[in-house]
Amino acid sequence: MRIGSSHLSYCTNIHPGESWDEIRGNLERYLPEVKRRVSPDSPFGVGLRLSALAARSLSAPDALAEFVGFLRRNDLYVFTINGFPYGPFHGTRVKEDVYLPDWREEARLEYTNELADLLAALLPSSGEHWGSISTVPGAFKPNAESPQAIAQIADLLIRHVSHLLSLEQRTGHTIVLALEPEPCCLLETVAETVAFFRDHLYSRHAAMTLASLAGLELHEAEQALHRHLGACLDLCHAAVEFEDPADCFDALAGAGIPIAKIQVTAGLRIARVTPDAVAGLRRFDDGVYLHQVVERHSGALHRYVDIDAACASDRWRAGNSEWRVHFHVPVYVEDLDGFSSTQPFVRAALALHRQQARSPHLEVETYTWSVLPAHARDVPIDEAIARELHWVQRELA
Repeated sequence: MRIGSSHLSYCTNIHPGESWDEIRGNLERYLPEVKRRVSPDSPFGVGLRLSALAARSLSAPDALAEFVGFLRRNDLYVFTINGFPYGPFHGTRVKEDVYLPDWREEARLEYTNELADLLAALLPSSGEHWGSISTVPGAFKPNAESPQAIAQIADLLIRHVSHLLSLEQRTGHTIVLALEPEPCCLLETVAETVAFFRDHLYSRHAAMTLASLAGLELHEAEQALHRHLGACLDLCHAAVEFEDPADCFDALAGAGIPIAKIQVTAGLRIARVTPDAVAGLRRFDDGVYLHQVVERHSGALHRYVDIDAACASDRWRAGNSEWRVHFHVPVYVEDLDGFSSTQPFVRAALALHRQQARSPHLEVETYTWSVLPAHARDVPIDEAIARELHWVQRELA
């Protein structure tokens, strides 16, 4: 649905399912009901999540035609795809494997190319001809420490832009790939994101490579890199990294990096770490998702790859430690089981967006519903999604 000049929806990765049949069943069950609750009289946008397996099935002409018919009958439209998780995302150990295959691997390029083809086919034929795909921030940091790995990541991303250019010429649709900074990844902070774009994706070498691949003049290749590569700013990730919303927006704009999508998300915050808080946090270590913890102690940041690593540290015992945890909680929740959330960061970012639109795409992405404490998920999922969207609407009103 439209909120000013932006589209707002939720990411359907909240619904379990990896095959297209499973995903289609959930979309048919939940999307019309969510639309009825939040956008009964106007078109409702879809933030689609497709595994590699589902994308392959949906690419079949009959399956795609059937899905387009479902969208039209229900006054729905797809404007963005979450291309972050390649494989299973619910009910099994995901952890650091969520980044695999990463941007060092041909399988990630092939998957993302297929998502781009699908998005171009699903975008509305009238109105805006622009869509976004969010993706992993290069790779999990331990897998991207060598210059060779970084060079391979950049090369595959540039090859993807060549595919997006060909797609744009064939369909008239412009697709933007949005890299999503996340703690403990190659692109962890906005500063690291700006540096990577400057040195590897918007560099003269990148433009020369793309010009050779796509048969462009150098200035055309430079423009194409800026047009087709951008950032997905996940507000939970940024808050966990102790970023400042205004600084995030200013830094990305100053570097000429478009924010193709803002994921409206909140995490957990422990303002003062105590033994009781550490014991309480252990309950959130679900064994499915990676829950990075960033600690601010005496002005310095220390990062832990997961909750168990943070809880095993003794640094917090010296006092004056604050923890922020990559555990998505509903954006309308101010506190959960004795912990506060990073909701104030979300409010501040949305207030800035309200003053001046920072991204054309806004997507609520609370995918952890199945692993929240039982009392926090005692409402039907469609009602919870609607509550989140209504909360965002009020913040932007």
